[in-house]
Order: sequence, then structure tokens, then C-alpha cells
Amino acid sequence: MSATTSQAPFAPFEKWVWQVPSHFNIGVACTDIHLGTPTESAIAMIVEDDTLGTSQITFVGLSKRTDQFAQLLRNIGIAAGDRVLIRLPNSLDYPTAFLGAMKRGAISVPTSTLLTADEVVYLAKDSGARVLVTDKAAWKTLREGLNGVEGLTHVLLTGEGEYLSAVGLEVLDLASSLEAINTWDAPHQTQSDDPAYLVYTSGTTGYPKGVLHAHRSMIGRQPASQYWFDFSPNGDRIMHSGKFNWTYVLGTGLMDPLYQGKTVIVHEGKNDANTWPRLIQKHQATIFIGVPTIYRQILQKTEFVQKDLPSLRYCMSAGEHLSDEVLAQWQERFGIDIYEAVGMSEFSYYLCETKSRPIRPGSAGFPQPGHDIALLDPETLA
Repeated sequence: MSATTSQAPFAPFEKWVWQVPSHFNIGVACTDIHLGTPTESAIAMIVEDDTLGTSQITFVGLSKRTDQFAQLLRNIGIAAGDRVLIRLPNSLDYPTAFLGAMKRGAISVPTSTLLTADEVVYLAKDSGARVLVTDKAAWKTLREGLNGVEGLTHVLLTGEGEYLSAVGLEVLDLASSLEAINTWDAPHQTQSDDPAYLVYTSGTTGYPKGVLHAHRSMIGRQPASQYWFDFSPNGDRIMHSGKFNWTYVLGTGLMDPLYQGKTVIVHEGKNDANTWPRLIQKHQATIFIGVPTIYRQILQKTEFVQKDLPSLRYCMSAGEHLSDEVLAQWQERFGIDIYEAVGMSEFSYYLCETKSRPIRPGSAGFPQPGHDIALLDPETLA
């Protein structure tokens, strides 16, 4: 049992003082702020793809690629505030489009690769998307339904496969389009309150509903970066088992680590229990993030133990309840904690376990500093 499960007294969190500048841009914060520092040459992202193998990019490389994407949007007439719908697998193209659109001042709209063609058409219409970024394999099934979607003018295609045109849409190959861009304008100077990205809820009570996040939302997650994460000043390598379309992954598996200059690692391919320990070993991941189902699968279906994963400092969990049993088994077998958290699509995570607090099985932890939380009567809201 790890030391953080003791019931020793603990000091209260320090008072959190929000410091929100007048201007802020998430795309810049996750890339350009590291230029001119030792971090610029560090690996920003590693992608393990079952079909394509391993790919990676440095912070300086990601800064350049997102600048090229922002310039591509300018060149095709995409203005600040326009929507860019992203339907991509985990790949280097995902942060290129997601962060690059925001550097243009446009609004990124991340969506799931599991959506049907009809669902993508619905989101394209509902979001008012001007551009769709997708891979060539998916485009085959999306092409017909997207013809005639009002406002949609361009499609940017990634990956291998057949290039298919579409009536009424300008279809471009993303890789060759980026390679042709050698100069670019400075990122759009967004205000902190300007919209940055639009995510959609799971739609459990009907059609998915859009949740619009401002650029300041990056600053709003800093209590989690300090307390739920426990970033090492010596560098961390964060592996997330999820897909970028989910706000849980966009935050903990992409934006938060990149903002802090840490390396993110993701996987694209078959979701097998042995995949995660194997990739933790290969890339010496120091933090692993998943849902409780992933932890159960690793415990039940693999033979890995603590000595096999010496780089791993701790794990994080959200998305569903982490049972007392899974937590105890994980602590016993791997000798490290799983810090649980609760969040919402509207404002991400706000309750969490943390290294500075005792882990109480069955609880998702304490309110993060800077957040006021109250229990209300569902009938009276009082």
C-alpha cells in the first residue's frame, strides 16, 4: 500500500489567485512559448500506430507545423471565428489541426472517429463548419452526405488512400498543402475570452450539444496541472489510452502536458490490455492515464508487475467510477497510486485525488483550488 493512502493530517490548499491576461491563445501556449528554451528540441508528441509504426515531433516542429496549418487556413479564406471540424485518428495531424486552427483564430471542433456519416453531417451543420479535416479512408463514407452542407467549403485530407473530389467542395491533401507553405503570418492575437474550441457532449438525452470553450479555459485547468498531475521538473512522459476527441484526453493527454513542456504519447490501433504496459516500457512513460476499465483489463489479462514498469511514477483515472477493489489491486501489484478525478464537458475536471491528500477509496477526492462547489437540492437548486 502506498504512502499516500495514510490518514495523516494535511494542510489546506493554498488560496488560488486567478491570473487571466487580456490576450491568450491555446495554440501558442502549447507550442510557441517553448521556442528559445531547451524545451524546444524536446519531443512534444509520440504516436504509436499499429499500421504506420512510430512517429514523433519536437516542440519546434509542432510550432512550425501548426503555423503552416494556420497559414493554410488563411490562404483558403478561413477567418477568425470560423469553425474547423476535425475527424481524425490519433496522429500528429490531430494537434496540427486542433492547435493550428486556434492559432488562426478559428474554432476547432474535435469529433470522434466512431461517429457515423449521418452524425458527422449533423455536427457539420450544427457547428457551422467551414472546413473538415479527416483521413482519406473516412472521407469515402463521408463524401456523399457532406455535399451541399451549407457553409462547408473545404476538406483537408490526411493519410494514405484514394483522393476523391466532391461537388461544391475544394478537397486538398493536407501533407502536400503544408509542405508548400514556407512563410506564414504571426498567430492571430486572440483575447482570453475569444472562443477556442467547440466540443460535443455524448448526447445521452438526445442529439449531442455543443460546448464552447474560450482560450482562457487553458488557464482554468492550471489547478489540475498543479494538483491532479504532479509534474516533475525533470520532465515527464504522459501516456493516455484514449482518443483526442474526448475532452478528458484533449486536456490531460494533449493540452495540459504540452503547455508544461512535457511529452505526450498516444496509440492508434487495437485496444489490447498488453498494449499499454508494453508501450509504457518502450517509451519509459512516467504517468499513465486511462479509465477504470483499462486498469481492470491490465490487472486481469496481463502478467506485468511493478518491476516491469520502473519508469511509472503514478496513474490517473476519470470517466467512470474507480472501484475500491481495482485501486487496492493496482497498488499491491504495481506499488503506485491511481489518482481519480471528476470532470464535465463544460469545464473539465474540478475534483481530484492528489499526492498531497490521503486517497480515500470510493471518493474522487477534493475540490481543486479556485473552484467553489456546493451540493444543491435537485428540486429547489438551493
